[in-house]
Amino acid sequence: MTNEVNKRSSRGRTPLGEPNPIDVHVGHRIRLRRTLLGLSQEKLASLLGLTFQQVQKYERGMNRVGASRLWDISKVLEVPINFFYEDMNKDVASQSPRMFSIPDSKPLLLQEDEVSYDTDPMQKQETIELVKAYYKIPNRKAAKQLFDLIITMSKSTYNNEEEN
Repeated sequence: MTNEVNKRSSRGRTPLGEPNPIDVHVGHRIRLRRTLLGLSQEKLASLLGLTFQQVQKYERGMNRVGASRLWDISKVLEVPINFFYEDMNKDVASQSPRMFSIPDSKPLLLQEDEVSYDTDPMQKQETIELVKAYYKIPNRKAAKQLFDLIITMSKSTYNNEEEN
């Protein structure tokens, strides 16, 4: 019985008892979207019928987000469910609870162009401020032209760096 209790209490955690990296990733994505929308933890919690402490725990990966709660969060934050799993790297995906409980499991196949948390530009304050500023431009035609300019500049910069 003790072994069964230990299994239950560690469910979803790493073998060392730490929050599962997938739950941490989902939490980061919740925080990212909440921040981009300019919502406080208190406001998101209110919209979900939770306390801000619960939202805080979700965002840190300390508490796992259940399927029905993730559905609610996706609706409130106006994103599809898969948004919360985007940009997950192989190291994170390889630490799913399934990988810990089934010894011969094969790692999940993920995209080749994955980005780590340390270098993920979507986690930087600069990116968040840029996106917020872009969406505050009242003239949407001008915003689209600015967007096109940035895309063009990034392609020409990238091509110039390859030549050097």
